Amino acid sequence: MVQKINSYLNTTTKAAPLAVFRVLFGFMMCYSIIRFASYGWIKTLYIDPSFHFKYFGFEWVQSLGVFNYALFLVCGISALFVAIGFKYRLAIIIFFLSFTYIELIDKTTYLNHYYFISCMAFVLIFLPANAYFSLDAYRNKALSFSMIPRWTIDVIKALLVIVYFYAGLAKLNSDWLIEAMPLKIWLPSKYDIPLIGNILQQEWLHYAFSWSGMVYDLTIPLLLLYKPTRKVAFFLVVVFHVLTRVLFPIGVFPFVMIVSTLIFFDATVHQKGINFISRIFKISKARFADLKSIAPFKYTSKIPLVIISFFLVVQVFLPWRYLAYPGELFWTEEGYRFSWRVMLMEKAGYAQFKILDLKSGKKFLVNNSDFLTTFQEKQMSTQPDFIIQYAHFLGEHFSNQGHENIGVFVESYVALNGRLSEPYIDPAVNLMEVNEDYGSRDFLMPFNDSIKGL
Repeated sequence: MVQKINSYLNTTTKAAPLAVFRVLFGFMMCYSIIRFASYGWIKTLYIDPSFHFKYFGFEWVQSLGVFNYALFLVCGISALFVAIGFKYRLAIIIFFLSFTYIELIDKTTYLNHYYFISCMAFVLIFLPANAYFSLDAYRNKALSFSMIPRWTIDVIKALLVIVYFYAGLAKLNSDWLIEAMPLKIWLPSKYDIPLIGNILQQEWLHYAFSWSGMVYDLTIPLLLLYKPTRKVAFFLVVVFHVLTRVLFPIGVFPFVMIVSTLIFFDATVHQKGINFISRIFKISKARFADLKSIAPFKYTSKIPLVIISFFLVVQVFLPWRYLAYPGELFWTEEGYRFSWRVMLMEKAGYAQFKILDLKSGKKFLVNNSDFLTTFQEKQMSTQPDFIIQYAHFLGEHFSNQGHENIGVFVESYVALNGRLSEPYIDPAVNLMEVNEDYGSRDFLMPFNDSIKGL
């Protein structure tokens, strides 16, 4: 077994697939940053709010105010440098740090594909993605390699397999397969889409999309890995993600996944793409020729391999952490994030906070719009950790205004996947006495139903 592992780790392959992936990933990220800024979201999401919801353990990450524009500029430029392979190692580190910092400013903006981008950027830090078809390789022959370790490409495939496979496992639940929820809620609202708006009202289609989505996520990694089915699989990837983009406003993520799956194709396919780009921009191929006299890229340390291996192990086990908590996952959301559960539920909520003087009994209600944006309030009203964090903020805010003996209580209701609205947070619990941690959320009201499955 050890001999086979060592043999695999010493196996080399052409560097073209990793180079193409670097180019496409970098340009897609640069475009994504430009698109984000063009919609004015830097201001509305990171500058305008007076309060930001923080990830547990990352409370120290703060909004930079107007300097957020500079942060996005740095992120965009570093993504461009990654694409062209200029000062690659420094560029990918800066991109990873700046992009991840942006996402940590406010967890209201959490999306699975943002997490995916941070994960992929982290992995790329340790890969020789600039060894071929890069400015670094063009300017310095010592950095130019046409052959690289095979595992440096396989690790990207492994991360993509994890994303798809866990997204498929997450769909093995009764709400998704038996009730076609939440697609039964979302799809009819798309009645105004040309050509397909009317058919989206049909219930049979909701079930067809639910089941096909589950089958797609579970099987597409195998179809991509198996060469005879790879072209058909890529066609399915394109159809699936283009349709997803048409139906749901999830930005550039569908296109990121489309270009990412190109990594599964053989080096000859990627080399043709490089040759095509070289002809268009009149780039001399002599600098990137496959010279047999040049030795393949070799790592001088095992540290990158150890770090990436540990990272992948974490990604394999992290989605299962929800099993350590009691209660329905969709209700408590303990272990929901960072587990590739994509678009599985529709929650609508209402949260009315009450500030109470615990000694005198005097009380008053809070107008959430005084402190939160509409988007923040919508996210807060259905997520327990948001509610606790906001309650502590309110307690501190009104204490600083001179109020004493403060208790913060909330009357809240949540409707999950088309069910009737139910009480969510125990109205008798003083939320100032509840701390956000990794413990179970016993301040939640019970979920009066069951969702069977993973």
